[in-house]
Amino acid sequence: MAEDNEPNAKWLDAHYDPVANLFTFSSCVALADLQGDGENKLVVGDLGTGLYNMKLKVYKGTSMQSEHTLIDLPTAVISFLMDTNEPRTPAVAVASGPYIYIYKNLRPYFKFTLPPLEVNSVEQDVWNQAKEDMIDPMTLKEMLESLRDKGEVPLSVRSLRYLMLEPQEMEPFVHLHKTQPIKRQTVIACMAMLNKNMADEDAVGCLVVGTENMDVCILDPEAFTIQAKVGLPSVPVFLDVSGQFDVEFRIIVACRNGNIYIVRRDLRRPKHCIELNCQPVGLVRVNKNIVVGCGKETLHSYTQKGKKLWTVYLPAPIMTMGLMDHKSKGFQAVLVALGNSEIHLYRDKNLINVTKTQDVVTSLCFGKYGREDGTLIMTTKGGGLLVKILKRTAVFEEKDTSPGPPVAQSIKLNVPKKTKLYVDQTLRERENAVAMHRTFQMDLCRLRLSAARAYAKALENSMAPVSTDLAEPLKLNATVQGIGPSFKLTLNVQNMSAARPVIDLLVSFLYDQSLYSIRRSFFKVPMLVPGLMYPIETFVQCLSDKGISDIIKVFVLRAGNAAPLLTAHINMPVSEGLALG
Repeated sequence: MAEDNEPNAKWLDAHYDPVANLFTFSSCVALADLQGDGENKLVVGDLGTGLYNMKLKVYKGTSMQSEHTLIDLPTAVISFLMDTNEPRTPAVAVASGPYIYIYKNLRPYFKFTLPPLEVNSVEQDVWNQAKEDMIDPMTLKEMLESLRDKGEVPLSVRSLRYLMLEPQEMEPFVHLHKTQPIKRQTVIACMAMLNKNMADEDAVGCLVVGTENMDVCILDPEAFTIQAKVGLPSVPVFLDVSGQFDVEFRIIVACRNGNIYIVRRDLRRPKHCIELNCQPVGLVRVNKNIVVGCGKETLHSYTQKGKKLWTVYLPAPIMTMGLMDHKSKGFQAVLVALGNSEIHLYRDKNLINVTKTQDVVTSLCFGKYGREDGTLIMTTKGGGLLVKILKRTAVFEEKDTSPGPPVAQSIKLNVPKKTKLYVDQTLRERENAVAMHRTFQMDLCRLRLSAARAYAKALENSMAPVSTDLAEPLKLNATVQGIGPSFKLTLNVQNMSAARPVIDLLVSFLYDQSLYSIRRSFFKVPMLVPGLMYPIETFVQCLSDKGISDIIKVFVLRAGNAAPLLTAHINMPVSEGLALG
């Protein structure tokens, strides 16, 4: 496993600011080219202290470029293109409470408010009675508690806040709010971006909003009206969007009830897809598979039809998850930040990289930052900002680096079904096993005997290109060059002896004189020094115009001895030049 402190680490430490005072989550971090200059900026929705000091911060390089005050806690930050006007600068959408604040060129542009919900009529009557002093504060509390317990229509925020007050605080609260109308407003739980009618990276996008009222809404990018609305059985917490709104889209929704649903254009109701065994803490889509992080320190992968592919058990709780999509390398993997200050990188179920960090990471964002494509931006639990850049020479191994059985062990073999022929053959092998084994052994012995006889005959007749005489160990090989009708024949003779030279050798050729004519068919070989290769060259002329070829035999002989020391058979090529002529 490659770690930051190892020489073969995959990441470069570009920047670390432990006192950046950034407290945020992965849903509130985005990278966008806000000014159209080709340099992506970092946009962060800072939670501040949780009660005050909430801000929208924009970073360029290692320094903060600007900041904007937010009224409420941000729940999501998305960059998207609202129109096709030039220059193509994206807008920034910040979800906060029931509102979506749209910033264009880092200036407030529009505020969208979720439509108000229906107010409980009985709750309205109770507050009207309190307004006319027909009931005292304690009676008001008892009546609101009975309405809350029935649970037909949820109470408004005012009533819920009133039920939390101490008895001495109730009467001033009633006098302060009784003249104001009751409103029941939902808030945004999660947000994503869906392309409107094109699949390009610079296409116009629609905002997809998940609310606490268990709805998923798709907003028009220009008029900011609700184009589509789908109810869910539970509150959505994670969204993953693919496709185009005008063509076909698919929204994967992870809910608080531990289930995952799929919303499609052709479905009026969400399709129940996956039932988890615990609460989801992260959702990432890799190609067509869904990777879900759960609260029980596990990572699961499913198909979009709900079939479970694999499960990985982690050494620590999951803090956040993100997708590593390196488009220039065609590489996709899942980044998982753990509570033990480690970042695990998974491709399929294989753990291919582990990175140690200085603190526990609470948000992840991978993409182009500035002009660098492979940048990983993280914020830590202590408010630090950490920037790492993927090395251009980094190569992630496909094999799993985590301990355990090999990956091949979990792959099911594609075993074909048993046919009748297979069953009959199996029965025949069982009944005649001894006879079949004896036949096989007999055939094997015959094959070995035939090979030994052929080898002995080749050695006896000196038909091999390597000499078997220990006194004169020689080696011969030949090459033919040319397309015809004239060929260049090169013989390479080598003395394989350790220290003894060889002399008085002759080279002769045997060939069909009606097909070939050799300029010089007899050579006297010079003294062969051990270890050196001696080339002997001659030219062969093809005499036939019928496009046929034959074998030329080469003999290496000792002077005064008719039996050859070496023999080589040269398969001559067809004379293409003569055939073309």
